[in-house]
Amino acid sequence: MTQLNHADLLADPGRFVNLGDFDPASTGNFKNKRHAREKLRADITRLAALQDIFFAQERYALLIILQGMDGAGKDGAIKHVMTGVNPQGIDVSSFKVPSAVDLTHDYLWRSNQKLPPRGKIGIFNRSYYEELAVVRVHPAVLAREELPPGGTAAGTIWNDRYEDITAIERHLSRNGTRVLKFFLHLSNEEQRQRLLERLDTPAKNWKLSAADVHERTFWDSYQHAYEELLTHTSVETAPWYIIPADHKWFSRVAVASIIVAELDSLGLKYPQVSDQQRENLAAIGKQLEKRADGSHDSGAVVAVVKSRQPQLNGSS
Repeated sequence: MTQLNHADLLADPGRFVNLGDFDPASTGNFKNKRHAREKLRADITRLAALQDIFFAQERYALLIILQGMDGAGKDGAIKHVMTGVNPQGIDVSSFKVPSAVDLTHDYLWRSNQKLPPRGKIGIFNRSYYEELAVVRVHPAVLAREELPPGGTAAGTIWNDRYEDITAIERHLSRNGTRVLKFFLHLSNEEQRQRLLERLDTPAKNWKLSAADVHERTFWDSYQHAYEELLTHTSVETAPWYIIPADHKWFSRVAVASIIVAELDSLGLKYPQVSDQQRENLAAIGKQLEKRADGSHDSGAVVAVVKSRQPQLNGSS
């Protein structure tokens, strides 16, 4: 089965990110969709198994951040990669224009409310990184935040926010939340084609707005803003992966592969069952043996309980 070299997609911490060095049309070692489909299917199956243990263990949380230009495929990545995951163990949050209530708080407040607890996977479809992209490209958005005097000092606010964000992600990492960050790297021409597809496909008309087209006029400004934030916020505890997004099938297989590798690295195990808990299970089994007429079921339940003990004791 074709494999993926994750290091090729990494924004190396401490090095300047030039998006021109990353080909948005790359498909890595995959020659065609068929090979990618096989890999994605295998990773989806593995992800479902890992997520079950992850949910049961409740030792870690996983925060997945998806950023990218309009049409980069964030929604599709969530839909296709998470198709086999138990819905009870995942929460998806989208961050659009801040509400009036959001604006009365600091810029990290609304995302902090959505951080996943241990045992769950949280996905941010856009995130607090919009504060380093949209807000940087459109100064009027920053003005609406009504920061106190000195809060928008020229030349310092972006560095301050890089520092804020890397600090909170370091804090999350130290306390059991693993942070995976994906920038879906889309070319200008591929975005144009995808917006035209939304226009030409009635079922996708609702996805297109005049604002989407208007934002294309700021393409270069967005590319610069993303290069800066990728450079300053890709750190060892929470690095950025720059995912080529011109081919949706490749971006999905890449995201799935990296998530599976991250969960695999945790050495997940089902919670261990103590001797006392085993005795309790045996007692429960004896109670379940009894039929309504008072007769017994020949120890079948106890046998089942005992047969499950090695698995309950941590094997995966």
